[in-house]
Amino acid sequence: MSTAVSVLGGVGLFLLGMTVMTEGLKTLAGSALRVMLSKAAATPLHGSFWGAIVTLLTQSSSATTMTTIGLVSAGLLTFQQGLGLVFGANVGTTGTGWLVALIGVRVSLTAAALPMIFVGALTKLLARGRLSGAGGALAGFGLVLFGLTTLQQGMGGLAERLHPADLPAVLGGPEARWWSGLLGVLVLVVIGLVMTALMQSSTAAVAVTLSGYYAGAVGLDQGCALIIGQNIGTATSSALAAIGASTTAKRLAIAYILFKLIAAVIALTLFPVVIPLLERASSTVDGVTLLAAYHTAYNVVGVVVLLPMIDWFTRLVERMLPERGSPLTRCLEPLALANPIVAVEAVRRTIARVLVTVCGSIDASLAGRAEPIRLGKEAVSVQEAADALRQAQIFLSDVTGPPDTDDEQRRLTSTLHALDRASRLTEVANGGINFGSVRDGPEDSRAAELCAEAMRSAAAIARGVATPPRVAGSPQIVPVSRGADAMAGPRAIPPDEAIAELERCTTQLGEALRIHRSATLGAVANGTLTADAALLRVDTVRSLEALSLHAWRSAAHLVGRG
Repeated sequence: MSTAVSVLGGVGLFLLGMTVMTEGLKTLAGSALRVMLSKAAATPLHGSFWGAIVTLLTQSSSATTMTTIGLVSAGLLTFQQGLGLVFGANVGTTGTGWLVALIGVRVSLTAAALPMIFVGALTKLLARGRLSGAGGALAGFGLVLFGLTTLQQGMGGLAERLHPADLPAVLGGPEARWWSGLLGVLVLVVIGLVMTALMQSSTAAVAVTLSGYYAGAVGLDQGCALIIGQNIGTATSSALAAIGASTTAKRLAIAYILFKLIAAVIALTLFPVVIPLLERASSTVDGVTLLAAYHTAYNVVGVVVLLPMIDWFTRLVERMLPERGSPLTRCLEPLALANPIVAVEAVRRTIARVLVTVCGSIDASLAGRAEPIRLGKEAVSVQEAADALRQAQIFLSDVTGPPDTDDEQRRLTSTLHALDRASRLTEVANGGINFGSVRDGPEDSRAAELCAEAMRSAAAIARGVATPPRVAGSPQIVPVSRGADAMAGPRAIPPDEAIAELERCTTQLGEALRIHRSATLGAVANGTLTADAALLRVDTVRSLEALSLHAWRSAAHLVGRG
């Protein structure tokens, strides 16, 4: 009974310590975690490397994965770049196994762990901000060490009752059939999977396996089979977390599960070759170290195999789970609310998509084309754009806490200005403007031409915000071809020329409005126009000026030129 209590208590302390330490490290990192991941994932290879480093530092693949989901949903990373980070997180999470192998199972760390817990807990309670996070990380690390010591004691007692011969044989003897060894591997893989599913931590399950081997309760080959199952078991938490989540979260969860299964198939295929090599190496290298190395190599091989095929892998996952919901609001991922910076970026990209939609619709109406605007394969309307802005406003109101730095606070303020101006733009666009009335005279046509130019300029700027730039320089601003994806049109990078164009169009529209108003109302006196027709034309040009003004100011605030 005491043995079971020690094992369960050790696992419990280990899990608690990992939770406290992870939360402390996340607080200590602050927004740096978001910045590091967004800058590190320039390519899938870089993303895998830095995903492993960040996970090793934060001791949480979940923190890396959840932050990655927020970054992908907000449009800061492509899905393919996010996959690179997730692949790397699988490698980085094996670092704790080395801690267990090199320190945890070899010496009693109680004398060092208890002072760490005291100092860390006191710092967490009395300090604030990042210093409090550092205290939590220290206390959590102390709990991990204390849990490993307790687990080591429990495994010592378990080894007196459990022997490797009591577990399924993995490598059959000379007279054993091949299928008996295969059956033993599969049984241990299932046991390892169940261990991780119950503990909800592959790190804790691997720690139990390493401690069991060190105590003599588990053989080297059996430990490797258990590790394969324990790695697969981490996918269960991802699958559960994806239930009811956004499409982005579900895609990354599917990718995570597929990665684990593919790595497991590779490991099982190579099992008959690798285990004899490990058995021979155990005569010179400690077996616990070999198990930790196998744990890391298992995940590294999976990354090495899948990384060159990441384009194919990305398309496979996207086909398995097509994007659903409005293309305007796909960036508004609930997981992004935990990070104010990511949430602001999600809203900025939503505003940008709305600008592309509304400006494209106005441009088409001015040209006499009554056609829906398409984002990707889906048609969107101005009314849907207005609804998306309301959702963005609600989303931004639910953000957890204000940004940390002055730059981030200014970015939030400019985003709010852009949101306000975009809302006014959609309100005017939904006001029932009679665009046909601006084709009757030269002044009307000139006003329509200026407004159309402003819409194209604003849409070009918005595309540069909504999607990563494809090429440097400022491309020529031309209308998107009829029926094409509005997001695939030209963009202004850098946007200074487009902002200047917007300002010019709006200024000239204001001047044209004064001239047009005088000339049009004067036409009533000489009988050329009726009063109703003249007032309608004046009101239409006034609406065009308002559209140009709101598009200009919203686009300018999006790129920090407001």
